[in-house]
Formats: sequence, C-alpha cells, structure tokens
Amino acid sequence: MSYVLFGDKGSGAFCVEASLAEAGAPVEFHEISLEKDEQRSEEFRALNPSGKIPALRLPSGEVVTETSALLYFIAERHPEAKLLPPPGSAERGQALRWIAFMASEIYPMIEIADYPERFATDHKAAAALKLSAKQRIRGRMLLVEAAVQGAPWFLPSGFSAVDIYAVMFSRWRECRENGWREAHIPKICAMAAALSERPVLKTVWEKYFPLG
Repeated sequence: MSYVLFGDKGSGAFCVEASLAEAGAPVEFHEISLEKDEQRSEEFRALNPSGKIPALRLPSGEVVTETSALLYFIAERHPEAKLLPPPGSAERGQALRWIAFMASEIYPMIEIADYPERFATDHKAAAALKLSAKQRIRGRMLLVEAAVQGAPWFLPSGFSAVDIYAVMFSRWRECRENGWREAHIPKICAMAAALSERPVLKTVWEKYFPLG
C-alpha cells in the first residue's frame, strides 16, 4: 500500500512529496483546492480538524498533519533517505533548529500574507497587515540565508530536509515578487537550483514549480 497525500500545488505538500520521493516511497496525490477552499470542507476536516493542508494518510490508515512534523516523521520512518543528519549529532540539532524556526516564524506569516481578510475585516487594515506579514517573511528568510553553511546545501554535510523546506518558502509569492529572492537570498536560490536537479525530485519539482 502507498501513502496518500492530500494537498495542493501551492501548499506545503511539496515538502511531503519531495521527502517521500527521496525515500522512494509510493504516494497517491489527492488534490485539495485552496482556490475553492476545499481544505475547509466538512469532508476534509474529518481528516484534519484544523482545515489545513497537507495531510498524509499512512499505509496503515492513520493520518499525520503539520508539514514540519511530517518532515521529521518521514526522515525517521525512512532513515535510508538520509533526510536528517544522525540522531544526537550537532548537525541534527541545527537541522531541527532551522526547521522549527521556519515552521514557527515564517509559515504562520504566509497565511496572513495570503489571506489578510481572515485577520482584519477593514480593507485598509488588511492591506497593511499583508504588507507587514510579507516584510516579516522576507526578514526571516534573510536569517535563514545567513545561516547557510554548506552551499549549495544548508548543512556542511550536504542535502537534507532543511533544503526542501527553505526552498519551498523561497518559491512562494512573498519571496518571488519583483525579483526579491534573486537579489537577497542567492544561497537559497543556488539551493533551489541544486534541488531541482536531483534525479528523484525532477518530477515533483516540475509539478509544484513549473516556472522554476
């Protein structure tokens, strides 16, 4: 039996599918359209009460959610993929540190930047909130950029799940607009180029980021 991934092409499902591809694990993709707000449907909330994607159904039937948790889980379930450095190592600590940083400091701002009307009903207030969230995202991405130690990968030891996570944020609108990422996060751009060339990730990359 395969994993079943519920997500959309503009969501954190990229991290999950990319990690599973690295592990060589079969996965069936079920689209949950963000544009149609399907993640808030009663049917999907039965899988994930928070109404957020991605969600991963395991071959045994259980459902696991939260992108950063799924990165850890897949790395532990498929150690042969070497998505994280060895347990107890200093590099493992750094990998967990920066995944946690992005999960807590960047991901929540994405929702605010994309859907400011959920947090402010007044049009002007929503516009101001959107701008503030985008600036926060960019500021935090600059911290991630400064922490890159093993170009073209984040860690000195090479490729890891941290690369998948950081690159995903760099592809989204808040970093993509007006050439900001090319001008300000060149190390992460190099990371993206290297990630897109990994043989097992080519199909996944083209699915989620057809424009690069």
